Amino acid sequence: MKQQIDILNWNRKEHFEFFSNFEEPFFGITTPIDCTIAYEKAKEMKIPFFIYYLHKTIAAVNLVENFRYRIEGKNVVLYDVIDASATIMRADKTFGFSFMKFHADIEEFNKIAQAEIERIQNTSGLFTREFPENLIHFSAIPWINFTGLTHSRNFTFPDSCPKISFGKLMSENGKKSMSLAVLAHHGLVDGYHMGLFVETLQNLMNS
Repeated sequence: MKQQIDILNWNRKEHFEFFSNFEEPFFGITTPIDCTIAYEKAKEMKIPFFIYYLHKTIAAVNLVENFRYRIEGKNVVLYDVIDASATIMRADKTFGFSFMKFHADIEEFNKIAQAEIERIQNTSGLFTREFPENLIHFSAIPWINFTGLTHSRNFTFPDSCPKISFGKLMSENGKKSMSLAVLAHHGLVDGYHMGLFVETLQNLMNS
C-alpha cells in the first residue's frame, strides 16, 4: 500500500524540486557499524549473519519515513512497507538480483531469505523475476573494509531507490564492525534522515 504526497503543500517541495533537477541527485555517506552484539545474537539464533543484518537494515528503513518515499513519474509516494533486492552470489561468481519480502519476525524473514538465496543460486542472469517499486537495493562486499563506495548509475533512468551496502566484517580488541555505505536521493532524504537511519540501525543491531 502507498499514499501519494501532496507536493504543493509538502514541506519538502522546494528541496524535492531543486534536487530533482540535478543530473546526479543522489548523495551518500560511509560509516562504521558496531556488529559485536548482532554477530553473537545471530550465532545464538543460528541465523546466517548476512540475513541477520539484512533484516535489521530493512527494519531500520521501515522506521524512517523518508526512506519509504519513492518518486513515480512526477509524483512522490510513501509506501507502508519497504522490501529488499539484495545481490546474491552464485558458485560461478556471478550474482543475481533477489527479491526478499520484509517480515518483522526475523525467524520468518530467515525462511523467506534462505528460499530466495537458494532460488537465485539455481538460476542464471541478473534479472530472474519482476520487481516492485517499494525496495531498497542492498549489497554486501565482504572482501573489502571500504572507507567509501560509489555505485554504477544510469542518469537517464528515473531512480529514487536507496542503495545500502556493507563491507568486510572486522575484529579488533574484542569488537566487531563493518563499514556501511548509504546512497539516497537528496530530494527525499537529507543528512538528518541519514543520521536517523544510522542511529536506528545501530540501535537495532545492539538490541
